[in-house]
Amino acid sequence: MSLALRTPDTEPTPGHDLDRTADGYRSADSLTPAEIDAIGAELDAIREEVMGDLGEADAAYIRRIIKVQRSLEMTSRAILLFSGFPPAWIAGTAGLAVAKILENMEIGHNVLHGQWDWMRDPKIHSTSWEWDHVTPAAHWKQSHNDSHHTWTNVLGKDDDLGYGVLRVDPAQPWTLKSLGNPAVAAGNALVFEYGIGAYDAKVGPYLRGEIDKETFEPRLKAWVAKMRKQATKDYLVHPLISGPAFVPTLAANVVANIIRNMWSNAIIMCGHFPAGVQTFSEESLVGETRGRWYVRQMLGSANITGSKLMHIMSGNLSHQIEHHIFPDMPSNRYAEVAPRVKALFERHGLHYAAGSLPRQLTSVWAKFFRLSLPEAEPGRSRAQIIASAVGEAAGGLRAKLRDRVRQIAGPVVPALPALGPA
Repeated sequence: MSLALRTPDTEPTPGHDLDRTADGYRSADSLTPAEIDAIGAELDAIREEVMGDLGEADAAYIRRIIKVQRSLEMTSRAILLFSGFPPAWIAGTAGLAVAKILENMEIGHNVLHGQWDWMRDPKIHSTSWEWDHVTPAAHWKQSHNDSHHTWTNVLGKDDDLGYGVLRVDPAQPWTLKSLGNPAVAAGNALVFEYGIGAYDAKVGPYLRGEIDKETFEPRLKAWVAKMRKQATKDYLVHPLISGPAFVPTLAANVVANIIRNMWSNAIIMCGHFPAGVQTFSEESLVGETRGRWYVRQMLGSANITGSKLMHIMSGNLSHQIEHHIFPDMPSNRYAEVAPRVKALFERHGLHYAAGSLPRQLTSVWAKFFRLSLPEAEPGRSRAQIIASAVGEAAGGLRAKLRDRVRQIAGPVVPALPALGPA
């Protein structure tokens, strides 16, 4: 059974060489069972070696990051007490944004993955951590850890492929709504935590009738409660503490949250959707071994190159390939194993998708724009397909309006015959 159907940027054509991707690298289809088993064994060995070497230096790292993050947040909020003074507003807002990014990316995301559970510290544990985010940790762990990391880039199984609102792969059907791809992507970036919150609460499946009210309501209540808690902290309590500087502090919290949203959105998009990342069919899961699961993680992710600071600020999701291979490995170890993972790719002729943040972000947004349009069909151009879809939508809207008018007007009562003289 084929492991991968294609790269997401090119549709297979008759005679297409499935042994090579569009850019000349070997595809997952060309790997023999023996090669796949060897890849799995080598990655298992790397994981066992690193996990067996964890110790005080690693524990000190995450405790230091948490201390720096909390100190930065407290300092920034103290500076914002004087946010009526523009330099204080700028410094406080920037510091708060960085603190929120650190909490969500290098701390929250990784703690909730169980990367630090080995420490057995009840304060830094996946079962007790609640992060600075409108999504309840329990919701996120279910949709991200249990679903996304299990079904990475499998069309029809991994809902993270566009989060139900974006078209990010040619195999996803084009609809008229796809024309809004770039606008939806931009809006989602601005309010990313709320988009993730709605996604984790299963708002989309409920509206589509895929889950019942009894399943949805508890999730909705938990999400609303978490949103209320976050809003009270950021948009009421802290601004009130600032007294006369209430409005500037409120604005600072809004801007800091937007910066955090845009940054985390950029990092996550660049780890999953740039050119070179492959998607897979549900059929490819049949008989999937651990080695084949590893290969799917390897080819379904992309890295961002950069400095050590870049890696920390991204939650080390700049090493997205290594993270998907070893999701429960402490993030500070990804830079250590990355050269060995890259060498493994090279030995097997596979594409280790990596590039700078500007390069990967450009690639992602080019995809958003490109996939907002339908693929041309034999005898029909893109413009003709769009025009046809617009015509069908207009016809459907007219029919709905006509039915609605009839409902409002009520049934037509036939006129009584005129009565003549007796």
